[in-house]
Amino acid sequence: MTDERMGDALWTALGRLPPGSGVVFRHYATPPTARRALLVRVKRVAQARRLVVVVAGGGVGGADGVHGGARTKGLRAWPAHDRAEALAGRRAGADALFVSPVYATRSHAGEGGIGPLGAIRIGRGLGIPLIALGGMTERRWRRLRGFYGWAAIDAWVV
Repeated sequence: MTDERMGDALWTALGRLPPGSGVVFRHYATPPTARRALLVRVKRVAQARRLVVVVAGGGVGGADGVHGGARTKGLRAWPAHDRAEALAGRRAGADALFVSPVYATRSHAGEGGIGPLGAIRIGRGLGIPLIALGGMTERRWRRLRGFYGWAAIDAWVV
């Protein structure tokens, strides 16, 4: 997951991701022209490193897919903070559900995490891979069961 608070640490984070991983390009607050230019740079690094890029928030094309938003030819990731959002993701044809926040996180300041069991309940039985998000670290990921993968912002830049 990317956002403006990463600054130049974005490039370090992209360099740390294992090949085959994905990047959810967010940068919602970046002005459209700068956002497009940044996405071009991110896609260049991603292609060289064999990373998949999906774009959240619309307005920027040419990625491997979208995170929420309108359907494209590529992948469709979907945010799921509760069961209703997970069901909406299934109806929308999501290829993966980003279930969050599993643990407390700066991205959702003041909110507690729903915990691993709460996160699993959100996507249980839908037949869609679940990605754990929210306060995730590699150590926490190793202890989880029932998730296809994990996503983070801070874990990649610290």
